Amino acid sequence: MKKISVIALVGVGLLLASCDKGKSAETAATAQEQTVAESKGETLAVDTVGSVVNWKATHKGGMAPRWGTLTIKSGDLSVDAGQVSAGNFVIDMNSIKVDPASVTEKDKKPADLEKHLKTPDFFDVAKNPTSDFKITSVADLKEAPKDAVAGANKTVSGNLTLSGKTMNVTFPAKVEVAENSAAIQAKFTVNRADWGLKFGTSEADPAEWMI
Repeated sequence: MKKISVIALVGVGLLLASCDKGKSAETAATAQEQTVAESKGETLAVDTVGSVVNWKATHKGGMAPRWGTLTIKSGDLSVDAGQVSAGNFVIDMNSIKVDPASVTEKDKKPADLEKHLKTPDFFDVAKNPTSDFKITSVADLKEAPKDAVAGANKTVSGNLTLSGKTMNVTFPAKVEVAENSAAIQAKFTVNRADWGLKFGTSEADPAEWMI
């Protein structure tokens, strides 16, 4: 297999709280799980060293954002007649990192947040050590939304599995295909509660609903 580069597959807002009612142009359309696209043409292996998932989480109203990275464990893209036809990516949830620059409170530590994100309150990595994204369709994008990644030229849909639950998400992406290589960049927001990650989303408890 040849190598591909997948940059920022999941760009923004992986942990967005369900109580935040506002939606930006980045918000991915969410639907039930769909049929995965059939692999056609040449298969290219993901360059796991050169690929990254950048995540950003916000509290209600965008307050106190946290951000960091996840690594892609494995994956591949199928390229047929110069177009991406299918693909899948496996994300190592044990690799979740919190950027120290995003934790400004003196009484909080990035390492503590990393540990909490790995517990059953959030991703329960002991039970679900990986998440995955499987492409269901790729279509031409006529006009990119204002907040889409720069150069977005395609609409990508895929099944995103988090903590054992799968939902389909659709978002604009920049897809580039060259001889023996391909690259994807995307930036979008999802609501973690759609995947059943509801810790801290109860509006009945003021201590929680801001998470």
